[in-house]
Amino acid sequence: MNQPASTPPTSPVTRRSSWWWLACAAVVVLAGTVWGVQKWRGPLVPAVQVHAQSLVRTLQFSARVETRSRVGVGSTVVGRVERVAVREGDTVDAGQLLVQLEQTELQAALQQSQASLEQAQAQLANVRTNSRIGNQAQVAQSQASLMQAQSDWSRNQKLVQQGFLSQATLDEKRKALQIAQAQLQAAQAQAAASADGGAELKAAQAQAGQAQAALSVARAKLDQTRITAPSQGKVLLRDVEPGQIVQPGTALLQLALEGPTLIVAQVDERFLDQLREGQSAQVVADAFADQPLVARVVSIAPSVDAQRGAVEVKLALDAALPAFLREDMTLSVAVETGRAAQALVLPLQALQGARAGSLQAQVLLLVDGKATAQPVQVGLRTLEAAEVTQGLKAGDTVLLPPATADQRVRAQLQLQGGAD
Repeated sequence: MNQPASTPPTSPVTRRSSWWWLACAAVVVLAGTVWGVQKWRGPLVPAVQVHAQSLVRTLQFSARVETRSRVGVGSTVVGRVERVAVREGDTVDAGQLLVQLEQTELQAALQQSQASLEQAQAQLANVRTNSRIGNQAQVAQSQASLMQAQSDWSRNQKLVQQGFLSQATLDEKRKALQIAQAQLQAAQAQAAASADGGAELKAAQAQAGQAQAALSVARAKLDQTRITAPSQGKVLLRDVEPGQIVQPGTALLQLALEGPTLIVAQVDERFLDQLREGQSAQVVADAFADQPLVARVVSIAPSVDAQRGAVEVKLALDAALPAFLREDMTLSVAVETGRAAQALVLPLQALQGARAGSLQAQVLLLVDGKATAQPVQVGLRTLEAAEVTQGLKAGDTVLLPPATADQRVRAQLQLQGGAD
């Protein structure tokens, strides 16, 4: 009877090799399963969760310090500078001497005008007194001479008729009468000229008035050698020295007149729709960054500078002017142009199809693991974020690029910082 063949025993090496292959197969199966599940769930994409927060929009630009009234002070006459009475940074009062020009020539002209006036006034007084009296006496004398000539004429006329005198003698008496009449008319005309309203008196009065005007001009020119401050203020620039010849129309000093100090900026016209009078702003001087100031928009220019494409905006400080602010100092300004206390805020990259100036946009909302297009309406915008006024609610998860619509995805939430 034949015995069955016996099975050779399995070696330990063979058993270890079998377990290794089984482990590898299990890992492959598990990896495939995980890969399949992950493929079904979709890739990880960045996302944000919508929640209410404060959103503030600010407009930032550079500005400079400027007083409300700034003037250049110069001379109205040609002259040599004798003395400069102020320095840059000095505070001056209204009427205070700033620059003194030489006065020698103008003082001589003033004295000459004064003498001419005195002469004209003396002539006027002579017409009003001596000439008038003399002319009246001349009229009286001429009247007496005329009466004598008329009497001689009448008497001689009778004697000629009686034959005692010749006709030639009567002719001489007629000529004498005519001369007396002419002399009386001349004396009366001269007396009328020196009387009130007469030509001689008017001429004397006109000459005196002309001399008075010349004196006023000479005095005004002399006064113009004193260049004074138009009102209280501060000297910003001194561009004149003693001995210099100055011309009319040239600014010798720059003054910042007393008045409120403004912050003036040229803002790009693209942001004009964001600006309103009364908006609050924070102002910082680079050299004093730890001392921010609060200001307010007080005026927006009605026109745009065509050369720069900018509009002039002026702001005034709410508090008293600090000592460190100087004329023409450069400042950094941040104007608050919009605020929403509790807004549903999204980063701008979450908005799709949003056009400039449009309130309509679209976002990708995570719904049941799928990117779903959702139309929204936006409100306040900043450079980084926007307020969603319709289409979303708090707690919604909004996907960010590179997510696409109708794609199965997994959200990887990003921290959304404050939108101020």
